[in-house]
Amino acid sequence: MIEFLRLSNISKSFGGVQALKGVDFSIGKGEIHCLVGENGSGKSTLIKIISGNLQPDSGEIWIEGQIYRHLRSIDSINLGIQVIFQDFALFPNLTVAENIAYSQLVEKKEKFLNWNEIESIARLATDKIKIKLDLDEKVGNLSVANQQMVAICRALTSDLRFLILDEPTSALTKKEIDQLFVVVKDLQQKGISVMFVSHKLNEVLEIAERITVIRDGQNVATLPREEITNEKLIYLMTGKEITYSRNRKLIQTEKKLLEVQNLSKRNNFKDISFVLHYGEIFGITGLLGSGRTELALALFGMDPADSGKIFVDGKEVHIRSVKDAIQAGIGYVPENRLEQGLIMKKSVSENIVTVIIKRLLGNFNLIDSKKWDTTVDSWINELGIKVANPEVPVQTLSGGNQQRVVIAKWLSVQPKILILDSPTVGIDIAAKSSIHNIIREMADKGVGIILISDEIPEVVNNCNRIAIMRNGRIFEQIDTTDITEAEIQRLVEMSETVSVLK
Repeated sequence: MIEFLRLSNISKSFGGVQALKGVDFSIGKGEIHCLVGENGSGKSTLIKIISGNLQPDSGEIWIEGQIYRHLRSIDSINLGIQVIFQDFALFPNLTVAENIAYSQLVEKKEKFLNWNEIESIARLATDKIKIKLDLDEKVGNLSVANQQMVAICRALTSDLRFLILDEPTSALTKKEIDQLFVVVKDLQQKGISVMFVSHKLNEVLEIAERITVIRDGQNVATLPREEITNEKLIYLMTGKEITYSRNRKLIQTEKKLLEVQNLSKRNNFKDISFVLHYGEIFGITGLLGSGRTELALALFGMDPADSGKIFVDGKEVHIRSVKDAIQAGIGYVPENRLEQGLIMKKSVSENIVTVIIKRLLGNFNLIDSKKWDTTVDSWINELGIKVANPEVPVQTLSGGNQQRVVIAKWLSVQPKILILDSPTVGIDIAAKSSIHNIIREMADKGVGIILISDEIPEVVNNCNRIAIMRNGRIFEQIDTTDITEAEIQRLVEMSETVSVLK
C-alpha cells in the first residue's frame, strides 16, 4: 500500500488534559479508512490537526513521504486535504453553483463574476461524481443529503487528494446513505483517500477497508475490515463487553394507559390512532420528516393538534399546553436536550427540580433545602448520574449524563407516560446501554413509554410494539416478538407517492 498520510507519535494537550497521546496510524492512497471512538476520545482533535486547524504538541505528520511537524490550514488545502464537517459550511442564500465554485472564486480574487465560468466549474464537479443537482437552486432549499453533495463537489474543485467526512450520515435516510457510499467509492476509484469518521458502527463495517479505533486519546488498534466484528469494535472503543439483545418482558396488563384517536394537525400528521398500556414501551420510527417529533410535541402540548381525542386512564384529556400535559401525567424528553431539555448554565440540581419547584416549598413559601437535596440526591443515585457535585453547571457533564439529568427532571414529576424523542442520539455506546436499562426499569415500574427513534436496533431491542410513521400517518403497527431489524428497515423505506397532509 502506498501511503498518503502517516501520523507518528502525535500528542496534544489542553490545559493539562491530554487529548491525544502518541497517536500512530497511516492511510493509503485511494483507501477508505474509518476512524471511530467514543465522544471525547480525541477524534475531533485529530481531524483538526490533520486539517491544519490545530498544531500538535509533538509528533510528525507525513504526507506523500514529506514530513511536516506543523501544518497550517492553507498548507493542508494546498496538499489536497479537505474536511466536510457536519454543518457543511455552505452559504444558504447562494445557489448550488455559487457554493461549489466559491473556493475557486476566492482564489482568483476577480472583481467581476463570470456566471458562465461559475456554472462550468460547478458542472465539472457534479459530473466528476455523476450526480444531478439544480445549479440555480438556493442551497438553503436543498435536503441535507443534497447539501452534503454540494460540499463534496466544492472540495472537488480543488486538487482533492484526501477527504475527511465527519459524521456524514447523522441526518441521512438509508437511501441517502447508500447514495453517499456510491460517491465515496467513486472517489476511491479516482485515487482519492477518504477518512470516514462515524459512530454508526454498521455503516463503518460496510464502507471501511481498514478501521482505526481511538480510545482516551490513544489509537488502540488499526485493523482490516475483515478482522473486525461489531462486538470487537465496541470492545475496542469502550474497553468493555457490551451486548445488545432483545430484553423486553411481556406486557403484564392489557389495561389502557393512553389512547389516541384520530389525532391530526395540518401539514404535520393525520388520523393518528394508537393505544399505550401500563408498563409498555411503544416505539415510533420512520424517516426524517415522517411526523414523529411533531406528534410528540402535540401530545405534550407544545404544538397542540387541530383535531382528535386523547384519553388517559379512560378519561378524555384536552391538551392545549405543556401545563395540560403535565397535569395529565405526561412527561417529554426532547430530541434536542441542549436547547429544549436543559438550562445549560444552571446546575445539575436546578435542572432536576425545575419542573417540581412548587413541591419543594416549605413554610412561608420558601424552598425547603432538605427536600431539595433529598430529591436531587435520590435521582442522581437512582439514575447513576456521574457528577462530583450537583451544584456544577450541567453543561460540564458528558452527553450521557446530561441525558440522565433530563430523564431525572421528568421522572421527578412521577409521570404516568414518558415520551422519549431520540433519547440516545449523540451519546457514547456505554451510556446508550445505560439509558436503555433506565427505560426498561421505568417500564417495569408501570410507566408507559413512547420511544421515538430512527435507530432500528433501538426500537426493536427495547419496545413491545412499534408504529412506523410515513408522510404524517402511522403506516403499520407491529409486535416486536418475531420481527427482524431488516423487516422494520424495509417497511420504513417503502416508497409512498401520495401525500396525505392536506
